[in-house]
Amino acid sequence: MSTNNLFSPFNLKTLNLKNRIVMAPMTRSFSPNGIPTDEVASYYQKRAEGEVGLILSEGTVIDRPSSSNDANVPHFHGDAALKGWKNVIDEVHAAGGQMGPQIWHMGIMDNHHSGWIPPVPFEGPSGLNRPDFRNGVAMTEKDIEDTILAFGKAAADAKRLGFDTIEIHGAHGYLIDQFFRAETNLRTDIYGGKTLPERNRFAIEVVKEIRKQVGEDFAVIMRFSQFKPSDYNYKLAKNPQELEAWLTPLVDAGVDILHCSQRRFWEPEFEDSDLNFAGWAKKVTGAPTITVGSVGLSGDFFGAFAGESSEPTSLEELNRRFDRGDFDLVAVGRPLLSDPNWVAKIKAGKTDQLKGFSKEALGQLVLE
Repeated sequence: MSTNNLFSPFNLKTLNLKNRIVMAPMTRSFSPNGIPTDEVASYYQKRAEGEVGLILSEGTVIDRPSSSNDANVPHFHGDAALKGWKNVIDEVHAAGGQMGPQIWHMGIMDNHHSGWIPPVPFEGPSGLNRPDFRNGVAMTEKDIEDTILAFGKAAADAKRLGFDTIEIHGAHGYLIDQFFRAETNLRTDIYGGKTLPERNRFAIEVVKEIRKQVGEDFAVIMRFSQFKPSDYNYKLAKNPQELEAWLTPLVDAGVDILHCSQRRFWEPEFEDSDLNFAGWAKKVTGAPTITVGSVGLSGDFFGAFAGESSEPTSLEELNRRFDRGDFDLVAVGRPLLSDPNWVAKIKAGKTDQLKGFSKEALGQLVLE
């Protein structure tokens, strides 16, 4: 099995990647009071040393009082947190890597198991996290305007600190995704509507503000998912036409790369084709895409949280789809969480040295 093509360069605006492998964003919760530590910097530096092409950070929240439900999720605002992120990107660059923060607003959330709650209620389009689960307030138009500006400010700070790109978190049932979904966006103003293109307005305005703040030459990535954590079979876009109507306006607004999250990358997105989510997104928009979902491991991400272990698996199907041109980049999560040298081992053909994944890796920052 040859993985040579995965080790070809990729260049787009501020991205000049030595290979096509991306470290997927994974929430780690090792930043007390939202401030990334020296250990967090070392964690990312080790992945850069291990030859990851592009590192996308764990979700890091924007400057809104209830953008997070976890006191140890990093912030991307405030002097102390931004100083921590400056240390992170300097360490990654010193190791020859490239990196972008994933900027995030969680929206309406379940209360965290720690008992910590933000100083004000969670906010979202309609106060709903999922159908019939209300745990916050509906945003006013002023709240929405301020949130759009906060996304833009975070992106501007990322560029100022020296990051190579940013990723907007628009997936997995969080704030932007709550605007996309009919069951959680019951608004009757300009940010609501019966159709997905109507409910796209908030996301489009976020993208436009970010593009305004970072300029035309800075690479912007956005992450999407069809599934929701409460419904793995959910589809916002039920066919390619609806997918095109959803994603094309976001590309037009300024998204350069579509990061298409699914549980298992090999599963087809629609009937009558084996194209996955990233394959269809590229087909209907023409934009570069990132695929992700159980790459290199036997089990999926959600099983890991339930305590399931996973073993290394072949990359043959991934290579087949990549060589066919279905997607441009490949995001890898748990293998890199467990092993900072996973990419280097794949490149060297040392598949016998690949590690599996166990839930214990979720409880630490693995540095070797």
